Amino acid sequence: MDTGVAARGTNLFQNPLFWLALCAVISFALLVYPVYVIRPFRHQEPRELVVALVVMRIRPALEIVLVATAAVLAVLDWRQMRGVWRKLVSCVCALLVCFFALLSRMNVYELMFHPIDRPSFSPAASTKLDGREQVLSVRMGSEARAYPIRNLSYHHIVNDILGGLPIVATY
Repeated sequence: MDTGVAARGTNLFQNPLFWLALCAVISFALLVYPVYVIRPFRHQEPRELVVALVVMRIRPALEIVLVATAAVLAVLDWRQMRGVWRKLVSCVCALLVCFFALLSRMNVYELMFHPIDRPSFSPAASTKLDGREQVLSVRMGSEARAYPIRNLSYHHIVNDILGGLPIVATY
């Protein structure tokens, strides 16, 4: 009995489909972890932020290795296996690795943080800001603007025109 269990366990690690699925899981983790850690309105611990930034730095090279490995494994698995479903699963795993690699090349933070291009302003007396609320203020000549930090914390960038000159308010 024990030899059957050992043989099945060995076959799992010799199975290209197992390694393809593992490549897909790793590729997904490389994509999702930095987004999870760096998402807005969430406190980041220093250690997890460092890990997320390291992942983002080495992710392109790892994704290239994963895509190449997935392609080789898919070809090997295609040649070895019988059955349409198994071939289909193999192709889907390889395509998922490629898809996650492409998604990791996108800057999702640009998609999440939309700059404010046409800000609207009210006189200070008519705003609903709390007196203790922090603002980023800019004065050019006789004109002044105040950008609430709570709005900047999501958008990060406000494109505006002040004193006839284009400005970018950010922090």
